[in-house]
Amino acid sequence: MAWFLLLLAGILEIGWAIGLKYTEGFTRLTPTVLTVGSMILSITLLGLAVRTLPLGTAYAVWTGIGTVGTVILGIFLFTEPATFVRLGCIALIVSGIAGLKLAA
Repeated sequence: MAWFLLLLAGILEIGWAIGLKYTEGFTRLTPTVLTVGSMILSITLLGLAVRTLPLGTAYAVWTGIGTVGTVILGIFLFTEPATFVRLGCIALIVSGIAGLKLAA
């Protein structure tokens, strides 16, 4: 159950990171409310997950999910570059997340 909560927390982290772009500096009400709500729920779920998971592992997985998801969505939504180096770095992050999950 803790891993599921951590996965949801990571997905919400992607949501608030992408949401920041849509808030336009927190000047748009609806995106701002959704972004702040995602932030709060993401941190709350992370806090619940670390009750049973090692803190370092949970935090690294949470940020890794957020990083990978945000970069991928940035490529698709905002036409950010999808260079070989960027994609290679994403692969390294994913392998690190998998390694931490297996070691936990």
